[in-house]
Amino acid sequence: MRRGEATRVARHILASAAAGLVLLGLQAVAAPADLGAPIPHSLGSPKAPVTVIEYASVGCPHCAVWANAIFPKFKTTYLDTGKARFELHEMLTGDVDLAVAGFLLADCAPGDRYFQIIDAIFADQTAIAQGGGEALFKVAQAAGLTRAKFEACLTDETALRSLYERTDRDAREHGVEATPTFIIGDQKISGDISLETLGAAIGRARH
Repeated sequence: MRRGEATRVARHILASAAAGLVLLGLQAVAAPADLGAPIPHSLGSPKAPVTVIEYASVGCPHCAVWANAIFPKFKTTYLDTGKARFELHEMLTGDVDLAVAGFLLADCAPGDRYFQIIDAIFADQTAIAQGGGEALFKVAQAAGLTRAKFEACLTDETALRSLYERTDRDAREHGVEATPTFIIGDQKISGDISLETLGAAIGRARH
């Protein structure tokens, strides 16, 4: 999925709870330069010999396919065994409304619930996109967030500006033009890669 939408800094608004919290449109806003620091989200041992970095969007259908079909096997084979560490870098591609709302929610949740929210959105991406705010609220509830906390997360203008600033800067600095993109050592691989292809890249990075 191309990154074109990630270059637009935007304002994401949710309607009130009575109106169903549906996702509305985007409008350009300025992003303060000091909000661009990336937020690290990782799984696996920090002592692992190789780090696999994935640039992905919860609004990207290709990313969802990889997350649902390949990631569980990757986790069992490489993360659970200490052979690799995984780091997710957020991108805003595909359904940008869903990507913005999903990452705002995940970043706002307690640290140990971040990947729970990401996994839940990937697992039911189409239905959540179609269901709007109420469907996303169910994801938040399962992660222990109240309605008030949910609304606060998704209407935080500072967090929104930070999200757009850091994802745009991260993509530009590392030459990421599409999602999913994987960086393993000095290797950059884009597209729907298999576990075998990823494993080969991990093997090369260890030598």
